[in-house]
Amino acid sequence: MRYLGIDYGTKRVGVAISDEGGTLAFPYAILDNGKGLVGEIKNICAHESVGAIVVGESLDYKGKPNPIMTKTNTFIKEIKEIINIPIILEREFLTTQQARFFQTERKRVDDSAAAIILQSYLDRKGNKPIPEKTLTK
Repeated sequence: MRYLGIDYGTKRVGVAISDEGGTLAFPYAILDNGKGLVGEIKNICAHESVGAIVVGESLDYKGKPNPIMTKTNTFIKEIKEIINIPIILEREFLTTQQARFFQTERKRVDDSAAAIILQSYLDRKGNKPIPEKTLTK
């Protein structure tokens, strides 16, 4: 199964995609966060035969939601209204800074941050089910 990873941001949204086997994550696109965002996500899911979406869950040092999580949750609700596939939350912490560390030549690394989030999920998942925060309708 192919997975889509999302690093949600107020200006840009990083998108990553896994291989068919769901073992490796690759940067895919950086999308503007605007009115057509959910439609673009839907098109990517259809074009790439995505079976589940993994969204970065932004928490602070104490495990409490960061301010961006309110907007991320609204975004997730919008996705669930239009796309009928599972959405999984994966804890993310400083993924954009990680991506910048490894890609010093690139100005925007949102897609690489999404790949880090997605790879984290894929590594934990392995080939066996794990407890996850899967959001259903």
